Formats: sequence, C-alpha cells, structure tokens
Amino acid sequence: METYATALLYAIPVFMLLMVLEMVYGHFVKDQKYTVLDTVSSISSGLTNIIKDSLGIVLVLISYPFLLEHLAITTIETTWLTWGIGFIAIDFAGYWNHRFSHKVNFFWNQHVIHHSSERFNLACALRQSVSNLLGYFPFLLIPAALLGVPNKVIAILAPIQLFAQFWYHTQHIGKMGWLEYIVVTPSQHRVHHAINPEYIDKNLGQVFCIWDRMFGTFQEELPHVPPQYGILKPARTWNPIRINFQHLWRLCLDAWRTRILWDKIRIWFMPTGWRPKDVKEKFPIAVITDVYQFERYSTPTTKMFNAYIIFQLVLSLLLLLFMFGNFGNLSGGELLVYGGLVFLGIYGYTSLMDGDPYAMWIEVFRSMAGCVIIFLTRDWFGLNALFPFGKTLIFIYFLSTIAGGIYFSNSFKKKRILA
Repeated sequence: METYATALLYAIPVFMLLMVLEMVYGHFVKDQKYTVLDTVSSISSGLTNIIKDSLGIVLVLISYPFLLEHLAITTIETTWLTWGIGFIAIDFAGYWNHRFSHKVNFFWNQHVIHHSSERFNLACALRQSVSNLLGYFPFLLIPAALLGVPNKVIAILAPIQLFAQFWYHTQHIGKMGWLEYIVVTPSQHRVHHAINPEYIDKNLGQVFCIWDRMFGTFQEELPHVPPQYGILKPARTWNPIRINFQHLWRLCLDAWRTRILWDKIRIWFMPTGWRPKDVKEKFPIAVITDVYQFERYSTPTTKMFNAYIIFQLVLSLLLLLFMFGNFGNLSGGELLVYGGLVFLGIYGYTSLMDGDPYAMWIEVFRSMAGCVIIFLTRDWFGLNALFPFGKTLIFIYFLSTIAGGIYFSNSFKKKRILA
C-alpha cells in the first residue's frame, strides 16, 4: 500500500495539471466542458476512492500470488516480453471486469459512479468507486498466473494500466485515424459514456480496443448521434458516497419488497436494471426516455459558495498528499483516523453542495474531532516536523470549516424559505 500511495503522490498533481490545461483550452476556444460543482464532485469521488484503496479497505477473495503459486504451469524470466504479456493480461482482465460491471446488477453498483456525471471531461475519469469492496479481480488474471507472470510485474503494471485510462476522457480530441483500430480513443470512450440507445454498453475496452472488436461490443461514434452523458436513472446528487451506494440500496429494497423468493435471490445476478415484476409495477423508478430532453442536475450556488467549495476541495487534496508523503511514518490506526476525517469532510461539503440540512452538522462534528486531535497530540500527524506552525494552520482550517458550514447552511435555508 505504501508503494501505491507513493505512486499517487506523483500521479495526482499530473492529473490536476491536465485538467487545468483542459479548462484553459475550453475557455479560449469558448467551448468549456466544466462546471464548478460537477468538477468538485468528480474530483472528490477520486479522493474517496484513493483513500479506500490506499488504506486497503477491501475483502480480498483471492490474491494473485496465491493463484500464481498454485496454477503456474511454467516459470518465465522477467524480460520485456514478460512485461508485455503482463500488460495484455491485465487489459484483457480489465475488459471482462468492465463488461461484468455493465451487465450484472450487483456489479453495476461498483461502476455507476464513473458514469454518473452528466458532463464528460478529464475530471470525469476520477469518478471511481468506493463500493468495490470485494477483491475478485485476480480471478480474471488466471491466464497470467498460468503463464507464470511474476507478481511484481502485475503489481507494477496494474496502476500504470489504470492511469493510462485517464487521457481519453475528453471532448476536445476528435477521431485519431489508424489509432482507432489499436487503442481506446476519446471518440470511442465518448460512445461508452453516452446514454443514447445506439451507444449503451459499448466500447468496454480499457487500453486496447481489440477486445471490443473481438467480442462484439464495439461501436463507432456516429456524426448524426451526438453523445449524451450520465445514467438513465439520474443520481440527482453531488455527493459521491451517496452515488456509490444508490443502486445497491435500490437492489436491497427490491429484494425486500418482492414476494417471489426466487426473485429475491436472482435480482443480484440479473442484467443491469432488471427488477422483479411485482415491485416494478408497485414502486416505479423514473428513467430517462428522451436522452436529448431531460433536466440535468443543478443546485443553487454563488461565486462565494463556489470559492468556499473549491477551498474545501483543495485543502482535502493537500491533506491527502501529506498523508501519502507521510504514509510510512503513520501507524495503521493513525491512517484510518486520518483517512476517515478527510472522507467525512468530503461527505460534508458535497452534502452542502446538495443543500442538505444535515450537512452543517457533519462539517461541525468533523472539524471539532480534528481540533480535539490537535489539542491531545499537540501536532497534526507529524506535520509540525515539516512546518513549525503546521498544527495551527490545520486548526484555523477546521475553524473556517465550522464557520463556512454554518453560514452557507443558514444561507440556503433562508433562500428555501423565501422561495
């Protein structure tokens, strides 16, 4: 996990820089693809995901080293060919994992967050799940294990293959000629994120598009069918944690409400969107039918509120970067407390973006807990060793969060009353 945290320490600033460049480009060509609240929601989703992953919060059903030990029929040396085979194996496994996520009700819950934005930009790439709590991916790496691809090769290539999926989440790059036949391109991935009937569940490849062409899931971007983005059952919230578990909650409700025992069991493994007939009729769920004419999610905001939310996002990012830089010096308990406070902060300010009345209390509770830690330890997880006034700056940040949470909650409350 420390190696993964170190990789994130370098990858995150690069991702942020690329997003800023895309924003600047969109501004100058007068074709801006970003809005403040949607962008904050997307980046915040990425932060929650890396908190979970860096802390190893997952139930591993089986590990790759275990498969390698028991299934390998040969041993191969670590050469350039080994790295190539390993990357292809990971990408092949990624295709099928992605396909299962789109085709099976239970697995869709761990992927829906990635499709939940009604905009498509580089920030959208950071919408990653915190609900993928079952570590089953190594099962899909059985071909690599059979070939004896070393564990260290898989461990190094896995984050590289993941990071390589960032760049094509953009609308500013058109079709790319002969590359369209080899790798996943922005044009192909726009199709994947679209909710147009022509595009649903297409282009599931992650780095190489050959898998889509081989297994019948490829669809070219059509000039007369402009992609429309989002999910057919809109999330209607900026809060990434809530988005992560909306679909699972619906499945639980449907499984509870249906009177048919067989439906209670099979609902988890049926195609995405399937619901028991008796529940579907009694408890209908709104679904987008006209992808070109639907109300996209928005909430009231002001320039001052946007500035406050961006401030919260930036501070959350800086806190996480410090955690990754100091990862090896913190105990497991300290990492859980630290990550939990940042996670709760993200839940708080994204709930505030939704105008939820309880958001203020989350902000206040989290900030008071942070202040208590500072008073008890006279430090902020070792920050004073780098900055003499580190704990004071964090203390001021928590006070500003309390003030901001109270002020904006009351401000939105007054607006609702006047409305």
